[in-house]
Amino acid sequence: MSPSQPPIVLAIAGHDPSGGAGIQADIEALGANGALAATAVSCLTIQDTRDVHRLSPLDPELVVAQAETVLRDLPVTVIKIGLLGSAPLAVALAGLLDRLAAGIPVVLDPILRAGGGSPLADADLRAALLEALIPRATLLTPNLPETRALGGAGTIEACARALQGRGVPWVLVTGTHEESALVTNRLFGPDARGGAWSWARLPHSYHGSGCTLASAAAALLARGLAMEQALARAQDYTWHALAAGYRPGRGQHLPERMLGLRRDAG
Repeated sequence: MSPSQPPIVLAIAGHDPSGGAGIQADIEALGANGALAATAVSCLTIQDTRDVHRLSPLDPELVVAQAETVLRDLPVTVIKIGLLGSAPLAVALAGLLDRLAAGIPVVLDPILRAGGGSPLADADLRAALLEALIPRATLLTPNLPETRALGGAGTIEACARALQGRGVPWVLVTGTHEESALVTNRLFGPDARGGAWSWARLPHSYHGSGCTLASAAAALLARGLAMEQALARAQDYTWHALAAGYRPGRGQHLPERMLGLRRDAG
């Protein structure tokens, strides 16, 4: 890769027809943070800004073939994984990571439920995440409900440490689901490293906020930033994208991920 070329992040996620989350969110957030998005679509959805109405996972062989073709051709620096939709796909991707992605950092956003409340991961997929993908991830970015669902009972710290016990060295727990004036995100790292960031709570709910944060972090890691620095900048970018968000439909607001980069086409 030439010094003038952006680093490449392979994003593996679902397609969102509304453009608010999934692959579309990944492409925008990666580009806005200085990376080129190569993509593999994991599932098709019927969704809008209100909820996911139907989820259709793609054949794992097809998803792996997309990702494998990218990895064999392009110098991928980071892999970002979002919505998967099926346990067989999680297992197949674990095999792909072992074959072709040794040493490439993996940012895993363990999406279990849509913003509108629809479940997006059954018990088999949750188990596959724990057994196959979380041990191969570098950074996990669950929200509070996902942290509790995957980490077991106890405090958020205990859940995060349990997830680290599965093999992922870094866990960023986002605090948007708390009832508080501030949103506090907590980082749990290796060797007791970590920290916390607090952000003013914004007045709306947002479609694709988790995808935005995870992809921004992936882009900044791909650019060579250390984990804590990448996460600090990714959170700052995400907060401003949410603050500038808008409501084009009848449901949640969408983040303005381009942050002034759009041009007036009129």
